[in-house]
Amino acid sequence: MRYTNGNYEAFVHPRKPENVDGKSAYIIGAGLAGLATAVFLIRDGQMSGDRIHILEELPLSGGSLDGSFIPHDGFVVRGGREMENHFECLWNLFRSVPSLEVDNASVLDEFYRIDRDDPNSSNCRIIHNRGERVDDDGKFTLSPKAQEEIVKLFMTKEELLVGKTIEDCFTDEFFESNFWLYWCSMFAFEKWHSAIEMRRYIMRFIHHIKGLPDFSALKFTKYNQYESLVKPLLSYLKEHGVDFKYGAQVENVEVDFSNGKKVAKSIIFADKKTTELTENDLVFVTNGSITESSTQGSPTQAAPKTNELGGSWKLWQNLAKQSEEFGHPDVFCKDIPKEAWVVSATVTWKNLKIQPYFEKLTHRQLRSGKVVTGGIITVKDSNWLLSFTTHRQPHFKEQNDEESVTWVYGLLSNTPGNYIKKPIEDCTGEEIAQELLYHLGMPEDEIEAFVKENTNTIPVYMPFITSYFMLREPGDRPLVVPEQSVNLAFLGNFAETARDTVFTTEYSVRTAMEAVYQLLNVDRGIPEVYASAYDLRTLASSVYYLSDKQKLEDLDLSFIKKQALKVGLKKLKGTYLEEILEEAGLI
Repeated sequence: MRYTNGNYEAFVHPRKPENVDGKSAYIIGAGLAGLATAVFLIRDGQMSGDRIHILEELPLSGGSLDGSFIPHDGFVVRGGREMENHFECLWNLFRSVPSLEVDNASVLDEFYRIDRDDPNSSNCRIIHNRGERVDDDGKFTLSPKAQEEIVKLFMTKEELLVGKTIEDCFTDEFFESNFWLYWCSMFAFEKWHSAIEMRRYIMRFIHHIKGLPDFSALKFTKYNQYESLVKPLLSYLKEHGVDFKYGAQVENVEVDFSNGKKVAKSIIFADKKTTELTENDLVFVTNGSITESSTQGSPTQAAPKTNELGGSWKLWQNLAKQSEEFGHPDVFCKDIPKEAWVVSATVTWKNLKIQPYFEKLTHRQLRSGKVVTGGIITVKDSNWLLSFTTHRQPHFKEQNDEESVTWVYGLLSNTPGNYIKKPIEDCTGEEIAQELLYHLGMPEDEIEAFVKENTNTIPVYMPFITSYFMLREPGDRPLVVPEQSVNLAFLGNFAETARDTVFTTEYSVRTAMEAVYQLLNVDRGIPEVYASAYDLRTLASSVYYLSDKQKLEDLDLSFIKKQALKVGLKKLKGTYLEEILEEAGLI
């Protein structure tokens, strides 16, 4: 396997891999990573679909890319993944998957046209004081010291950040900035999360610093992500004859380590049935899951709390017992702090009576079919650090003409609310909706009756939802293809790949691509992670926007630093570096 960039290999049709007609594939987990693996096996590995078996413990595919209408309960989403234009592997995948909505178009074509016709943006990112927009919304408000701390983290080698939290790398000045509020609420970072992951995010998305406050950097699907992304994948795979087995919980994959090789020899199911394997049977394991063991509440009941491990975690534990190279799952699923985000809720507004409260903030209609909030709106003075978003409506095809769906989550789970004096993890759906309406500014004497008459809110409890960001060391996540592995690979955000960021659709698809290309020796390069962190133009632009559009000469610097800056700029006079600084707005 090798990484490439540019168009030279991006559109090449690889030669058929040697002996692929004699190989089979067993994919454990039907989330995005597993489904992408099957597509790459068919498209680039040229494996016949009827030789591919997808084993899923649940009764449906999609993993964390969910969105469902449950009869008698209502609409439920557990979250939504944000996407951007430089998800190289994701778009490489969906350029080959036919759209279910648009004739003679791929999912990528459909997605591109939606974004061109209705580009994403937010008209309101932060509110406080019960529905008022924060005066400095749109600015990062980073002090000079906080800016230096971001630069220091960016410049620090990853290996020197092992064991360090975000809080270890920043002072209070940073955490008081709008930048941190934008960042933590958008990506679900807590102060106690890994500094390594924070640094990877900064490096990965530094080209989007300008679009961070107004979400112009982001792109969203037309409907919920199950409808818009998972269903087309399922249609493609079923058309190619891929075998799906639901309710198939895999308990272990036994691996033979003799002769200096790692060979998966058998798949053991929870019902103790066994599938024997040869070296020609490729096994792709989705190890771990952020939405595993989720529980669902109702308008009148809180979602039951749990920390029980589900099938994907137990499978990873059983694999890890066989080799240190298969990672350390307990790092990610044990001892999660109590204040971690664990609850989100889906509010269905049964009519348009809520529209004035959204229109006040967004200056947009709820039911126009176009962007509404454009991403989350965060309540700065919420004890739960509450955020909410309303995507294009309808978010579900089953919605009637007056229904709208809003997704809500609280980053701090163990703190009593401002209106509902209970932690969000103890709240019913109606109580979460009441807390939201309080922060939207609805008169208090109207809130309870409004919720009962006009809403249906379903909370979900997700004990492992931010496990990706736990403190980790090298080796805690297994390599996509362990050293000397003949037929075993790991998939998803708990496998290790170079430079990319977890908690993204791109990471899932990248690991799928890397797994297939390595085990089949596909004669085609994999697009590297977009190299914006190595682009001087991007770095100069990020400095400009992180300082809230100040020129270098106006920065609050010490006398010595100002003098050094003057000398440096004088030396750059007439060079292309001066041109870069001018184009970035810094001079």
